[in-house]
Amino acid sequence: MASSSALLIRGGTVVNADRECQADVLCVGGQIAAVGASAQAQAPAGTPTLDASGQYLLPGGIDPHTHMQLPFMGTVTMDDFFTGTAAGLAGGTTSIIDFVIPNPQQPLMEAYRQWRGWAEKSAGDYGFHVAVTWWGESVHADMATLVQQEGVNSFKHFMAYKNAIMCDDETLVNSFKRALELGAMPTVHAENGELVYLLQQEVAKMGITGPEGHPLSRPPMVEGEAANRAIAIADVLGVPIYIVHVSCIEAAEAIARARARGQRVYGEVLAGHLLIDDSVYRHPDFATAAAHVMSPPFRPKIHQEFLWRGLQSGQLHTTATDHCTFCAQQKAAGLENFAKIPNGCGGIEERMAVIWDAGVNSGRLTPAEFVAITSANTAKLFNLYPQKGCIAAGADADLVLWDPQGTKTISARTQHSKGDFNIFEGRTVRGIPSHTISQGRVVYAQGDLRAEAGAGRYLKRPAFGPNFQAAKARAQDLAPTPVDRSAKR
Repeated sequence: MASSSALLIRGGTVVNADRECQADVLCVGGQIAAVGASAQAQAPAGTPTLDASGQYLLPGGIDPHTHMQLPFMGTVTMDDFFTGTAAGLAGGTTSIIDFVIPNPQQPLMEAYRQWRGWAEKSAGDYGFHVAVTWWGESVHADMATLVQQEGVNSFKHFMAYKNAIMCDDETLVNSFKRALELGAMPTVHAENGELVYLLQQEVAKMGITGPEGHPLSRPPMVEGEAANRAIAIADVLGVPIYIVHVSCIEAAEAIARARARGQRVYGEVLAGHLLIDDSVYRHPDFATAAAHVMSPPFRPKIHQEFLWRGLQSGQLHTTATDHCTFCAQQKAAGLENFAKIPNGCGGIEERMAVIWDAGVNSGRLTPAEFVAITSANTAKLFNLYPQKGCIAAGADADLVLWDPQGTKTISARTQHSKGDFNIFEGRTVRGIPSHTISQGRVVYAQGDLRAEAGAGRYLKRPAFGPNFQAAKARAQDLAPTPVDRSAKR
């Protein structure tokens, strides 16, 4: 519900993905009305003012990978669409792209309607990727309805979770081809599900049943193989592809190689994979170790530096959380078998602060590069730009006032998520949001969260973004032709 009232933000340093500058920003009716010298002059009489002196003004964060209210492995995540998006607002994230995950043989439209109903209580703006978990004529038809009528321009494919939602190569080929026709981005969870299934059993035979068995059953090459396979299928079909939660050198290298060949491949990195290593799975307390069980798992430290370099070099493009919160009681379902621990960790509230602290403060990233990987690149890839992801006249007034000297010690005791654990527990960060503005309204102010259930809007995302226009032109330019042999007859 866009506010009709105005807000003037004065004296801050506006940071976009391409540059930063000192400028005032005027928000009116939920949109940015002016940036720069004219902002104050255009402000209606009595407009409230926010002093941004000494702070950065950033576009609101977009988390392209969340799972709110997800039914998974026999239970449902702790955070629903209200509590999850509210936690996001407290951390400077104003929009999410969540996932509709149909059961095998469930019609895509039926699942989509179910998720849309759950999401009506969102406090921030939201969109959906829709997972293709099986193939048939109804899936082929529903994909068109989703793209053309519902504004869905991305489809998810799980290459893991055998006997549940895993896609085989036939499904990948059919779905990728259909996505290309419709102008929608295929996205993949890249892990070889057959190998994971085998390794889970092999690790159990070794007598390893605790969480330490989880990373052993999903080694980096399992992810690397699947990333290479998905990229190869996309290359043959000529469709752009987005690899979610890239966690290891093998998958990051697969993306870099493909991009060096001119292929349109994009990679997403989770905040947790940038900062946490696999030693957590050997913690003597089961609940602590199990709380870190997610897929792909946390990796040895050597992989983290490679992911940072990927973000800095532009070979990796977005950052997300895969926010999927299960409490200790839910995780205890795998007390005797690590393969039964519900996969998932939180992080939507912490993502921007931990990446700023470890990225900008260390010199790995500039503030403009931070904006690129936390909002602008996601907005561009999923065709929300410049409505989202930039501070410019006409864009949505989703903003974060960022205090580069503010500090916070992260803890599950003070988080807004309903989860009972925080993977960044005890980490002190420098650089935090002081205020978050959603649709021109201050929804978080120095610890005071003012989230409203139902205030978030569904984001329709048009098909055929710039990637597809370029891919089509390239295909036409390289199109083969038959040999005319009529003169020889």
